[in-house]
Formats: sequence, C-alpha cells, structure tokens
Amino acid sequence: QVQLVESGGGLVQAGGSLRLSCAASGSICSTNVMGWYRQAPGKQRELVAAMYSGGNTNYADSVKGRFTISRARNTVYLQMNSLEPEDTAAYYCNANVRPCQYTTSRDYWGQGTQVTVSS
Repeated sequence: QVQLVESGGGLVQAGGSLRLSCAASGSICSTNVMGWYRQAPGKQRELVAAMYSGGNTNYADSVKGRFTISRARNTVYLQMNSLEPEDTAAYYCNANVRPCQYTTSRDYWGQGTQVTVSS
C-alpha cells in the first residue's frame, strides 16, 4: 500500500520561510506527478504546486516567485519563502503513481500539515 507522510508545517511570522516534505512509501513502479494542495477554512482545496515526471512544474499564480517545488526520488519538497497570512492553510501532499501490484495509476493523499502565518 502506498502511503504519503508529510512533515514541516508550523507557525511562522509573515515574511518567514518553511519547507514541507512528503515521502511516498510502498512498492511504486512509476510516478506521474507529485504535488501540494492547500485548503483554508471555508475554502476549496486548491493546487499550490506540482512536479511532473518529466520535470515540468506548475504553480498557482499566488505563489509564483515565492514557493519552489522539488523532488528527490519519491520525496517531494515545497520550499515556501516570503510567507503571507493568506498562505495559512492545511497543506496536503498528492501523488499520482502506479503501485507495482496494479496496472493503472492511482491518486494518493497525505494526512495534511498545518501552516499558519501570523501578521
């Protein structure tokens, strides 16, 4: 079974930085995309950043120039700089992978990690 374990959230002042990590474990034969979503209270979950198997990346307009996604094997990172109070949310790791015991790819989610930015 594939599992995603996140770490790195916390409380930071506006202008500060945090780095989130998400490690995928299990028997994974291929990875299509790994990324981060966030959900603030009363709002829909939104894509923050994603990295595709070929190395292409996609960022939400609100984080471009401040956040950087990177990946090393089955771990994905989100470096968040110049944090703003509007970045406060629960951040969720997402991976679309093909577990070795299946012939098709599936979506997996982490448990979420809270990021709180104080003004």
